[in-house]
Amino acid sequence: MLVSDNREVALFTFQLTEQVDSVPAAELEAIRQSAEGAADAPGSTVRGYPSSTLVPLIPNLAGPAELIGLLVAGLVLTLTLGSLLAAGLPLMTALVGVGVGVGGAFTLSSVIDLSAITPVLALMIGLAVGIDYSLFIVNRQRRLILDSGLNAKDAAARATGTAGSAVFFAGLTVLVALCGLSVVGIQMLTTMALVAAATVAVAIAVALTLVPALLGLVGERIVSARARATSSGAAEENHPVAHPFVSTIVRFRLLTVLMVIAILGAMAIPAASLTLGLPSSATANDGTAARESYDLTAAGFGEGFSGQLVLAATSESGSEIDDDTIAELSAELLALSNVDKVLPGGLNDERTTAILSVVPDSGPASTETSDLVHHIRGMDAEFLDRYGLDVGVTGQTAVTLDISAAMADALPLYLAVIVILSLIIMLLVFRSILIPIQATAGFLFSVLATLGMLTLVFQEGWFSSLLGFDTPGPIVSFLPILVTGILYGLAMDYQVFLVSSMRESHVHGHSGQEAIKRGFEHASKVVVAAALIMVAVFGGFAFNDDIMVKQIGVALSVGILLDAFLIRMTLTPALLALFGERSWWIPRWLDRILPNLDIEGDKLNKQLLLTSNPVESGRNSI
Repeated sequence: MLVSDNREVALFTFQLTEQVDSVPAAELEAIRQSAEGAADAPGSTVRGYPSSTLVPLIPNLAGPAELIGLLVAGLVLTLTLGSLLAAGLPLMTALVGVGVGVGGAFTLSSVIDLSAITPVLALMIGLAVGIDYSLFIVNRQRRLILDSGLNAKDAAARATGTAGSAVFFAGLTVLVALCGLSVVGIQMLTTMALVAAATVAVAIAVALTLVPALLGLVGERIVSARARATSSGAAEENHPVAHPFVSTIVRFRLLTVLMVIAILGAMAIPAASLTLGLPSSATANDGTAARESYDLTAAGFGEGFSGQLVLAATSESGSEIDDDTIAELSAELLALSNVDKVLPGGLNDERTTAILSVVPDSGPASTETSDLVHHIRGMDAEFLDRYGLDVGVTGQTAVTLDISAAMADALPLYLAVIVILSLIIMLLVFRSILIPIQATAGFLFSVLATLGMLTLVFQEGWFSSLLGFDTPGPIVSFLPILVTGILYGLAMDYQVFLVSSMRESHVHGHSGQEAIKRGFEHASKVVVAAALIMVAVFGGFAFNDDIMVKQIGVALSVGILLDAFLIRMTLTPALLALFGERSWWIPRWLDRILPNLDIEGDKLNKQLLLTSNPVESGRNSI
């Protein structure tokens, strides 16, 4: 037990036999209640919490805000698809997908280590893509019924064969991006990514199997009598919103490109001061047990007491470490700048390893504490030469610094992998040289702008009252690389659905600008709906009580908002119009060796047309 100089704060430290996150919550609560029972003096207060990293022991999968996000998604689906029955299908199938994916993750938790954030991330991604992928197929079926006069059964089959192909390749980009996170080599991040990828794979399978089956059960009821009566029987040529919007962009294409780049560039500037770390009790909300515990400790013993550095000094020769050596080492450490105290932590039974706690003057997230960790580690050769001790620095503060450094070092490598994969996948999908470059460059702009907004919100405190946190802090260490992977996959979803519609129009004989306009009008409604659904789902998690979930929710909702509406819906048609026919150019030799993926289902449509018109089929065979 330690007592502060003013004798107003006493600090009890409990040495547990297991890691704190492995101890059942009931046992931790029993320790706290025992302490409260012992402190029965009038006016005394007991607060207990792990003094450094704030790690939730039980994940909060969903709350009121997340349910509101789902309600908003349901409203968008209803407005897009025109009926509650049609809107209910994507919601129901998405819930089935995340139930299987997240349930499977919990089932495997006995054989693999799952962090508390892992199932939450899988739930977020699974819900968003599950709703969107089902939406694409249901919407295509309805358009085939209304525009082409097909019956519900044939329309469902054709929608699965055409829009289903786009869903498969869009989902594949998400899987590649998530599985690619394993190249970083950090087990926690790899587990999170693979569990999320498994949930996405389930969502793809559900969209391609369960959705068509349910459409078969629903039958003609998928389109209401009112919708059939008001339908013109042909696809709309001039959408009242999409047509003037894309026409303006195409007309002022150069100005549009410059404006979007300027906006995203300005938003990305704060990312230069981004600081990585892990949430701690120092950044917990005021009034919580964690924050009160931190404030009491800081008031009685200084901020550095909650960020102690644990030093393990091991005898190189295996001989016993005498008390004089420990005293001399402690005195040298105490003389270092920014060190407040050096406390003994004990010796092992053989006296070959000693534990010391170094208490810095500064808090665990400060630059000064980080410098102290690096300085002590830089003295390892001196300690070995002078005392014969191999000294290592650990503890939660040092581990947080190591994780942040590892993530920062891995980000450039992962970005390089993502860029290369993006170029290859987009080349295969669109059979163009310029479109893959445009798609990848736009993705990089949106990621940098998202990181800039994260810095303003969580480090500078913008919109903190709205989001429900009162203490700015560092960005979660793994968030930039995780967001990069997820946003890449989701951004390519919209790229595939929007630009493939433009390419389909171009393949069918329309000129450069006309193909852009027609393709945009045909695909923009469902892409806008899909993006709004993702923003609603991710935005719901932005109000989660856990700061990690909150940061992920904000990052993904802002990232999707920027990428879908500024990059895909604005910058992409402007750039394609700026380059004209060159946008679709590919060298002949490359065109011959690339496989034709036909994600638009053009070959299927031609085959169905020939099958339904044998006379035309006979002419084409002569």
